[in-house]
Amino acid sequence: MKTAIMQPYFLPYLGYFQLIAAVDCFVIYDTIQYTKKGWINRNQMLRDGEKVTFTLPLQKASDFLDVRDRQLAESFEPSSLSAQIAGAYRKAPEFDRTFPLIESLLNYRGANLFDVIHNALRQCCDHLGIATPIKVSSDVEGGAPSLRGVDRVIDICRRTGASTYVNPPGGRALYSSEHFRAHGLELKFLQPSLPPYKQFGSGFVPSLSILDVMMFNAPETIRSTMLEAAELVD
Repeated sequence: MKTAIMQPYFLPYLGYFQLIAAVDCFVIYDTIQYTKKGWINRNQMLRDGEKVTFTLPLQKASDFLDVRDRQLAESFEPSSLSAQIAGAYRKAPEFDRTFPLIESLLNYRGANLFDVIHNALRQCCDHLGIATPIKVSSDVEGGAPSLRGVDRVIDICRRTGASTYVNPPGGRALYSSEHFRAHGLELKFLQPSLPPYKQFGSGFVPSLSILDVMMFNAPETIRSTMLEAAELVD
């Protein structure tokens, strides 16, 4: 039983979905502090051959609130962001299948920022044919967390019945196999595979949101050639 645990991100990059597809249980943190300069509520898309950032604007609030306690700004107009995305991707080969999904995600009236992100992840997974259950950390933990750091990770793994914890390669600086082994867990890292694909023009602009991947690649192609390309390593 392989479990992965991650921060929530709005329409994250392909590697995030490769991680979801590689495990048996995916847990997403809702009781984790929002980071202003991170990528929780923003990402990048392709427009006129360049990376541009799109954002879910938030109401002003304390920087110490958890993601589930942050709200979208009342001034946010989903139609405006939808129009920007449509203008950037209208000629993409998978626009007709992908844009209705994006419109739906942007118009979703979530209770808070986490709810909007959680819904987007689930809907994108459905679109891509990823069947991995996505669980919410507070549901797994029974409320607010009593543990922090690696102890919290190990506790969630135990609660989900995991035998293996899977993390992105960046976790090598945080976790040791010996520590996990002492708690009866195997530690693995998912090495993402981010192959170039045909966009507009001859060049390839990497590291964009899953939005870009879905606009240029059919769900069947993403599922059969991209999601399976990542590799589990020690």
